[in-house]
Formats: sequence, C-alpha cells, structure tokens
Amino acid sequence: MKIKAAILVQQRAPLEVAEIETPDRLGFGQVLVKVQYSGICGAQINEIEGAKGPDKFLPHLLGHEGCATVLETGEGVKTVKKGDKVVMHWRPSNGIQSQTPTYRWNGKPVNAGWVTTFNNYAVVSENRVTPIPADFDSKLAPLFGCAVTTAIGVINNNAQVKVGQSVVVFGVGGVGLCIAQAAQLVSAFPIIAIDVVDSKLDMAKRFGASHCINSKKTPDVEKAVREIVGAQGADVIVETTGLARVIETAYNLTQAKGKTILVGVPRKGDNISIYSLPLHFKKILTGSEGGDAEPHNDIPRYVRLVQAGKFSLNGLITHEFKLEQIDEAIALVRAGDAGRVIVRMD
Repeated sequence: MKIKAAILVQQRAPLEVAEIETPDRLGFGQVLVKVQYSGICGAQINEIEGAKGPDKFLPHLLGHEGCATVLETGEGVKTVKKGDKVVMHWRPSNGIQSQTPTYRWNGKPVNAGWVTTFNNYAVVSENRVTPIPADFDSKLAPLFGCAVTTAIGVINNNAQVKVGQSVVVFGVGGVGLCIAQAAQLVSAFPIIAIDVVDSKLDMAKRFGASHCINSKKTPDVEKAVREIVGAQGADVIVETTGLARVIETAYNLTQAKGKTILVGVPRKGDNISIYSLPLHFKKILTGSEGGDAEPHNDIPRYVRLVQAGKFSLNGLITHEFKLEQIDEAIALVRAGDAGRVIVRMD
C-alpha cells in the first residue's frame, strides 16, 4: 500500500515528504490506521536536531501523538477493531507490543517505531492506540497522545500536588499550558507561568495561571518568583524548555522539601550544575517520562473531563498545517511562538 510520509533522512536537515510503501501484511499485534491529525512535540524537534547524539536508525518516520481510524488489525489484536477512532500515543498501553514496521522507499528500507504520526497511514503497535468516542473532535484528539496525558500525569503522578501548594511552570507551550490547567484542577495556588513570549503568557492566564512572568523582560526572575511564593521558594516547579540554565534556576527556586520536575530534555552534553546537598534532605529533582501516563486508563478519563467542561482544550491549538508544510510547522514549534501545532493529513 502506498502512503505519504515525512521522512527524517538526515539530522539537522528538512524532512522529505515522499510516497512510501507499507509492509505487505500486518504482523502479530500490529494495527493499520488512517491518520487524520498529528501533533508536533518537542521530542520530534530533538530527533531532527540530534539532541541525543547521532541517529543510527536513519532514514525513519516521526511523530508520536495523533488521531486515526483503524482500518485493519493483525493477529492477536483484541483492544481495538476496524472502524474504531483512536488516539495514537508514545506511552505503552494495554495490548501487544509488536515488532516495529519497516516501510519501503524506492526499494530501500525506511525505519519506524511502535507509533509514527507524520504519515497519512501507519502500521502501529496495538499498545500504542487507545479507542475514544466516535464523536470526539478529531482535531483535539491528538493532544491526548502526549500533551494532555503528560501534563496531568506530571501534576498527579510525578509531583503529586496537594491542594494549596504553589506550582511554577517554565515554558508554556502546549504541554506547559496543560500543566498550568492541571495544577488549577487540583487547586494549586499560586500557579506561575514563565515564558519569553507575551502571547503565550496571555494564553497561560486563560488556562489557569494566577501569575505570569516574561523572563526576557524581568531582570531577576528568581526574585520575582519569591515575591509571589515567599522567600522559601515554590513547592513544585515544572521545567519544560530543556535549557540547562533554566533547569538550574528552577532547582534553585524549589523550596527545601519541594520537587523540581523536568519535562524538557537538554541536548546531549549540555550539563547542569547544582548544589546537591538539599537532595539528601527530601528535596527532589527528577525527570518525567510522559507523566508516567497509562493511556488505557488515563485517556478515557481525560476525554470525559473535556466532554464535561472540566478541562478545556479550546484555543490550545494555535496553528494547523498540511503534511506538505511539515517543515514550516516544525520551524514554528522550534521558534517557540505557538501553543500546540497540528498537521492535517487529508
């Protein structure tokens, strides 16, 4: 079957949109889906830019949050069936973890992971798709593949925020905005959003932030935060930018028995320097792996929250592109001037 896909051929270079071929048949535990929409996450930017070092799987497909319809299921698949609307996600869920597929491009192999979404059709592992109601908005559905599940998971699972605790979010793109809203959902206060783009800070106010700080225009960010939360620092700080100096600031601003949660991933070799003694006395510095989300449990719950008006995604998607415009979309995400950017496959 011929499909259209954006292929990472070379690191730090534009993607190549081309026609490729799917495997001849589905393997055990594999699912063929027609992709409607894909989100773009910082993880894809890191892959393209080689943030973790040389990529030994080139050329390969990209993308890890999407909305799709199931067209066919391979042997052993029980959690989804033909016709189901599904969220595509990178966190493993119920079902089989299949072998990863290999596509063909001009007779040569193209690699792919257990899920890819920068393509209009995809062969994915059963445990990377979760069914959702057929009438749920397909454009919003990709956000449950990473942004929403990561954000609520960070607040619920990693930080375990208590009512009335202070929360600071460095970087309010798609994930950061959802983190602010999740913090509001559990009655954290104050909730401080920090970014360098005023329009994103304006969005953060709508998504639950009680205070906003433009770090580009604020001479002393640490002082500004302490004036709000107190000299002791904040209870929970979530860092989404992956910038080493910002991580250090976040850690310094976390109170003695507080938690610094890292969502953003620094480039390989971009190390941080911290005073580690407080870690021996209950201060916590830790990375989050997608908020420890369990998609089969979490996505249905979060969909119900949105349907009930308890969690809003209105306005979170700020830009929409066609697959042929993927490099423009990626450039916008890289510039940091957007909320969540989605790609339409039709």
